[in-house]
Amino acid sequence: MNVLKPGLMLAAAITLALVAPARAEIVPAAEELHKSFDSAGVSGTFVLFDPRTNKSIAVNPDRAEQRFVPASTFKIVNSLIALETGAVSSVNEVLPYGGQPQPFEQWERDMSMRDAIAVSNVPVYQGVARRIGKERMATALQRLDYGNGETGEVIDRFWLDGPLQISAAEQTVFLAQLAAGTLPLSPEVQQSVRDILLLEEKDGARLYGKTGWDFAEGGGGLGWFVGWTEKDGVARSFALNIDMTENEQASIRIPLAKQLLEQTGAW
Repeated sequence: MNVLKPGLMLAAAITLALVAPARAEIVPAAEELHKSFDSAGVSGTFVLFDPRTNKSIAVNPDRAEQRFVPASTFKIVNSLIALETGAVSSVNEVLPYGGQPQPFEQWERDMSMRDAIAVSNVPVYQGVARRIGKERMATALQRLDYGNGETGEVIDRFWLDGPLQISAAEQTVFLAQLAAGTLPLSPEVQQSVRDILLLEEKDGARLYGKTGWDFAEGGGGLGWFVGWTEKDGVARSFALNIDMTENEQASIRIPLAKQLLEQTGAW
């Protein structure tokens, strides 16, 4: 298991007492945030949760509480459960992809969870879910209070096709606990997963996150980007989801979320 890094230990310690509740108060976001969606030409929701106040601001508050399949944002949870149960020994253990043709060439090789989460390698994480198994997965999801907690009968597809669903608001509460290290999991496991979710650092601030894409027949679908920022000793979690009419709109997810985070002062 990875050793806790001093810098991230400090960030976790700052937020340790800020244990996210099961539900936060949601207030409508400022008009300028709505305009950012209009400028990007997409509809959806953005939620930013501040555990210090137990309040979230949301673009489209009704949609913020609507559940969708988590798609590849579930790789965060899959990683946590795999490490906690011992199904995978560390984020650096090399895992098989299965040897079958894949829609993306970069998925066609064995790799660690550290590398697989960076390229959102579906077959590697499907193998991780099979290692965990249905019983341990279901137990862990209930313990983590993740969305509706449903796994159905297909252990390696339930986060892609359902029945597992989660709302943007629920994503932020869950991620706030991961950022603070207060999930009911070992500190080392939470630290390891935080490590592989770090995307960017600038001016002393950090951005952590994971995208997701629920593909639609004919192109587009539902696009996710979820995570948290650490700035000035404060961790604030966020979740964005958008309706995409074409595959090219997937490239909007991260830039739009960054713009919204900058507008709110979280990044």
